[in-house]
Amino acid sequence: MDARINLFGNAFAGKVLKHINSANKVVHDSTLPVATQELVKIRASQINGCGFCTDMHTKDAAAAGETQQRLNLVAVWREATVFTDAERAALELAEQGTRIADAAGGVTDEAWANAAKHYAEDQLAALISLIAVINAYNRINVINQQPAGDYQPGQFG
Repeated sequence: MDARINLFGNAFAGKVLKHINSANKVVHDSTLPVATQELVKIRASQINGCGFCTDMHTKDAAAAGETQQRLNLVAVWREATVFTDAERAALELAEQGTRIADAAGGVTDEAWANAAKHYAEDQLAALISLIAVINAYNRINVINQQPAGDYQPGQFG
C-alpha cells in the first residue's frame, strides 16, 4: 500500500500538519494524564480505521511504559477490568465524540457528566481538543491511505 501523496514531502501538507501538531503539543503538555491521552488516541484511531495512527500510538504508549495487556484491550475496554473509572469515562467520551455522525444527539449528557466527575475543567478542555485533533489526523491519514507498520516510537519528536 502506498500513500496517495507524500504528506511529509508536500509543502502545503507540511503547513497544515504544523498547525495540527501545534494543537497536539498544547494538549500533550496539559494536565490530562499522558496514559489517558494515548488510550483516547488509540481508541479513536481504531474506530476510524486509521492504521497509521493506531500503529503510532500503540508503539508510543508501549515505549512510555503502557502494558501490552491494556493495549490489547483498548478496543474492548467496556469488558476489560484493567482501566480506571477515569480512563473509562475518557474512552466513552472519545467514542461518542468520534462517532458524532452515527448518533443524532452527539455526545450524551451522561457521558459528559461521567467525564466531568473525573477531570477538572482544563482537563476536559484538553480531552475535547484531543478528540478533535486525533480525528483530524485520522481523517487525513485514512483519506491519504497512509501505510501503517513502519513507525518508530518518538519518530516525530
